[in-house]
Amino acid sequence: MVKLAFASLALAMALIATPVQAQMYDPNYPVCMHVYGELEGERMDCIFTSLAQCAATASGRPATCLVNPYYARRSRRRG
Repeated sequence: MVKLAFASLALAMALIATPVQAQMYDPNYPVCMHVYGELEGERMDCIFTSLAQCAATASGRPATCLVNPYYARRSRRRG
């Protein structure tokens, strides 16, 4: 019983000590650039309105462009 309690406590502490990351995808833009590598670090830049715009920025860099799965298209009201 003591071993079970100790194991539960150790698991709870491990979960608490794990760093939390914020969502990497900005839902305001439809295209993201995944940058990786030792020189630039790893990050997700969701600031592009088209794949062509992202591809031009990613050219020659350790990066790939992808469609943002969390893009929330804004509805346009006609008035």
